[in-house]
Amino acid sequence: MTLPEGLYDISLDDLKKGLADGSILLVDVREAEEFAAGHIKGALFNPLSQFDPSKLPVAGEGQKVVIYCRSGRRSVTAMEQARAAGRGDADTHYGGGILGWLAGGEPVEEGM
Repeated sequence: MTLPEGLYDISLDDLKKGLADGSILLVDVREAEEFAAGHIKGALFNPLSQFDPSKLPVAGEGQKVVIYCRSGRRSVTAMEQARAAGRGDADTHYGGGILGWLAGGEPVEEGM
């Protein structure tokens, strides 16, 4: 998928490293039933159907906000909405989504 200018993708390895060292604030924009069925541990929930850029976490020094969904489409929409709302810091997503995370053999956490 070609991303709009100014939006970025992060690799699985970089996502895992950033989660481990606390430099990534991860946001899941899937819907409640998807999130409850399995999400990346530590991800914040902000579903695209009710997406509110003002509820995105504020990145501290050395941190970045990364958005993900199932396979990369909704996260791009969320990044565009965040940018339109003035949140230029929410410009990165994990394009592989939860499907890429699972395909990489990574664990998920269930529940809300």
